[in-house]
Amino acid sequence: MSASPAGGVPCRVVVCRDCCCGSGKVTGVDHAAQTERLREAAPVRVSECLDVCDQANVIVVQPSTAGRAAGARPVWLGLVNDPAATEDVVSWVREGGPGVAPLPDILDLYAFSPRGRPRTDVS
Repeated sequence: MSASPAGGVPCRVVVCRDCCCGSGKVTGVDHAAQTERLREAAPVRVSECLDVCDQANVIVVQPSTAGRAAGARPVWLGLVNDPAATEDVVSWVREGGPGVAPLPDILDLYAFSPRGRPRTDVS
């Protein structure tokens, strides 16, 4: 995990781990391994329910200082239930995440807007 340029805050990740996300309701996912893999790329905060259970497992990628300066907002990714999808998130975060690196086309398939929040450009 590397720091953001000029000593700013790096890209960060929030993982939902409560009633649906991170539970046996989403089968075939090693939730602990997913969280640890994400921690290898960025600081990770484990959250209780983010109230978008229909999208379990939910990962929110928060922009770095540089990404925020470029106008980026957090990117919500849902149904991240496959190790390959987790690796795509890890790669994007390592490249700089929102506002620094364009969202890979494959991750665009997972991106969604939580209720009540319009989706904005995520590149």
